[in-house]
Parts: sequence; structure tokens; C-alpha cells
Amino acid sequence: MEYVIIGNSAAAVGAIEGIRSVDSEGAITVISNEPHHTYSRPLISYLLQGRTDRERMKYRPDSFYAENGCRTLFGKTVIKLDKDKKAVELDDGTKVPYDKLLVAAGSSPFVPPMAGLETVRNKYSFMSLDDADALEKALCPEARVLIVGAGLIGLKCAEGIKQRVGKITVIDLAPRILSSILDEEGAKMVQTYLEKQGIDFRLGVSVKSFDGNKSELTSGEILEFDILVTAVGVRPNVSLVKDAGGDVDKGILVDENMQTSIPDVYAAGDCVVSYDITCDTKRILAILPNAYAGGFAAGTAMAGETPKPPKAMPMNAIGFFGLHIITAGSYEGEVFEMKDGENYKKLFWSGDVMKGFILIGNVDKAGIYTSLVREKTPLSGIDFELICREPSLIALGRNYRSIKLGGEKSVEITNSF
Repeated sequence: MEYVIIGNSAAAVGAIEGIRSVDSEGAITVISNEPHHTYSRPLISYLLQGRTDRERMKYRPDSFYAENGCRTLFGKTVIKLDKDKKAVELDDGTKVPYDKLLVAAGSSPFVPPMAGLETVRNKYSFMSLDDADALEKALCPEARVLIVGAGLIGLKCAEGIKQRVGKITVIDLAPRILSSILDEEGAKMVQTYLEKQGIDFRLGVSVKSFDGNKSELTSGEILEFDILVTAVGVRPNVSLVKDAGGDVDKGILVDENMQTSIPDVYAAGDCVVSYDITCDTKRILAILPNAYAGGFAAGTAMAGETPKPPKAMPMNAIGFFGLHIITAGSYEGEVFEMKDGENYKKLFWSGDVMKGFILIGNVDKAGIYTSLVREKTPLSGIDFELICREPSLIALGRNYRSIKLGGEKSVEITNSF
């Protein structure tokens, strides 16, 4: 069996391990347009801060590919998927045949049209290790940095470079920061905290035009800068499957086995439309745990077994200058809200199940809430009132603990959950 995997991030790693859990002998070829060993993308901001290094960024050890019998073709771009000949073509003309193919091509930065953008000399994205390397070369203590985008990528960039530049201004068309994961109150709290760290914001505005190192905002304000970072968002890489006649929407469409509409072609990761278990909706869920789970499911299916459906849901665990944020699920239904200084909690539930949550500051017991959402635990069977105020395993009840933890003895061992 010839397995070919396009991509080298979390979904690809999951697929390799999924294949090897079933098939120990089939040949695996991993193709990536990046020249690097698999690494954790969320750590690139910490690399610029000096809080990690390239070795510690690796998602798996150096021996990973050899131990799993993988041939690697790094620094190569797949330009065509030939479904009839069951081969992919690389940018150097090489054709690689497959029996089973996984497209785990991820996503690419989306740069909206902005007048005069071509006149900006020092402009960068912030999604990959190469992006971070390029940006790092431009950093200097006097630099004024303009970041377009107040989402996760833009704010992690701001954190990563804050101590290495003179001034950072972040702008966003949305009226609040982190608008995709925080409500209005939570966003205000985080913005206030970031402003105390020296980050300036212009919200509800966009860039009208650029002229060299000057930007005119839609508000009429002129902002001068030395470095521009565009972090508006990303778009799933669907062209390989789309051009081959596969079904795509905002992302690649797959069935419960992660298979596309093209025979023997699977897809996983940020480039696919996933089923969100918290709201019974199909949408893009571009986060690392979902990518790995989808990749593992695809790998087992490629190797001939029926995989367990990945329990995909929105989930983010992130920190800015020591302030921790964890969010998960969908924000719908009834609400429990608690605010105490820099700590903020908002829980959402509907019917007899918890749908999602927002935690800012104290996130110690986030795992309990995550489990309740993911497993759709009936709230009527636990002390949900206590869970809202003080999450603990005791509030989950003896029956739940026995099922999940294997009895009362395990509760003491796992109480750091």
C-alpha cells in the first residue's frame, strides 16, 4: 500500500500515527512545501520572545519519520492531483503515485485588497516558521509596528515582538478584539490588560490606503509605521481537491471517514469542513486538537478500519503576557456569568447539556467544563449549580466518576484535572 500525505503539521502527524496503528508495513510519503521538521505553529510567537527554541518547537522527535517508515519530500509543493492516474505532481515535475492520499494542506494567510499595499516595503504574515524568521530580521528597538488584525494571530504576534520594538498598534474592522472567540465583556477585559502591556488599538476601522510607511485609516487618522504585519485571517487550501473535481464549500467536504468525494482521497485539518458537535453544524474548525483527531481518523480509514468519529468543536487555549484564556464550544442557550477582578467566567447551556464556555484568568478547572461539553454529559445527573461556581470532580457525582475515572480511588489520583 502506498500512502501519500500532503502536509506536515498536526493532521499529517495524526494520519501517520493512525495508519501505523493499523498497518505497520505500508509505504508512507510525506510531502510538504515547508523545509522543516514538523513543528507546533502556535509556538512561533514564543520563539521570537526567546521563551522556546527550534528544538522544543518540534511536534514530534527527530526520529519520528524514520521510526514510522516515512519517506519525506520537504520543500516541495504539490501543484496537481490527478485522480485518474492516482498520482500527485510536484512543482519540480516529479509525479508521486498513491493508493490512498491525504490532503492535509492547511490554510494560507488572507490579505484583503488594500490600496497602495504594494508600496509597503517591510510587510509580513505571521503563520509559519519562515514568516517568523523573516519578521525577526526586520525587528529593531525603534521600530513602529502596525498589525492589521486583532484576532489570535495578530495578538500573538504583538506579544511575541513587544519587547523587541518601539511601538505596536493593532487595528481591526471589528468593534472588539478576538471577536471570533470572546464576547463583548471578555474582549474589554483582555483589551484593557493588553493596553497595560503597551499595545495600542484602533477598532472599528480599516486601512483606507497605504503610501510607503504611512497608512490612512477609514477614520481619517494617519498612522506611520516601519513594519506591517497582516493578520486578518486565513483561507483553507482547497484548490488541489477543487481542481480535481472534488466537492468543496468554504473548505474541503468529507464524510464521517474523512474521505472526500474523490475515491481514495481523504482530507483533514484546517482545510476541511468539520462537524461541530456542539451546535450540529458543519464549519471550519482550524485548531490543532481537531486537526490531529481528524488526521488520525483519516489515517485509520486509509488503512482499512472504520475510525471513531472525531468529536470536533471550537476550542482555544491561549495566553497573552501571562493572562490565560480558554474557550470552547458554542455560545448559545442559558448563561451563567461570574466576574472577579481579572477573572471572568461565562458558561452556556441548553436543555440538559452544556454548550460552551469562556474562561479568562483562572482557567485551572477548564478540563471539567471541556469534558462536559465534549461528552454532552446530562446536567441533571450532576450538581451543575456547584459546577458553575466551583468546578470539582465531587460535583460530578459518584456514577460519573466511576464511569469516567474507574471508581473513587481514581478520583484522588486525577484530582488535578
